[in-house]
Amino acid sequence: MIEANSIIERGAFTGDADDTITLDEAQRHRRRMAMVSDNGIAFLLDLAEARLLLEGDALVLSDGRHVLVKAKPEELYAIQGRDAVHLLRLAWQLGNRHLPCQIEGERILVRRDHVIRDMLLELGAHIHEVEAAFDPVGGAYATPGAAPHSHGHGHAHGHDPSHSHG
Repeated sequence: MIEANSIIERGAFTGDADDTITLDEAQRHRRRMAMVSDNGIAFLLDLAEARLLLEGDALVLSDGRHVLVKAKPEELYAIQGRDAVHLLRLAWQLGNRHLPCQIEGERILVRRDHVIRDMLLELGAHIHEVEAAFDPVGGAYATPGAAPHSHGHGHAHGHDPSHSHG
């Protein structure tokens, strides 16, 4: 079987891809998995460690071909605040809940979830439903292209930095 053992990161691949593979964010977080490109090239993704494949990454196949990763649009909320400080407070609330977030200049993207939507509305957020590629920020210990981390210890989820004591 054809294998893909290496990746040319987005921006570094300058050739013509032989095919594409369109995957949502969950499908793009992989280490080893049988895959089929959009036009039918069957291959085994076999990476040294799990990572998040990003839109524009090129998978290098063992037969010399390249398959370009495309991010499948997902149903997301685009979250905006009243100002930069408000958006930072909203980001803190989302991070405190360990939600995957894509952080952009003036908005944050998260997967649609009515409970999170209600919480954000109570906090004064402006929310728009969008369909877009989802490339969330990796965890604090993630390497570029790696998946969000899991660290197995608890946090004090009741503290809000906007109400600091001092």
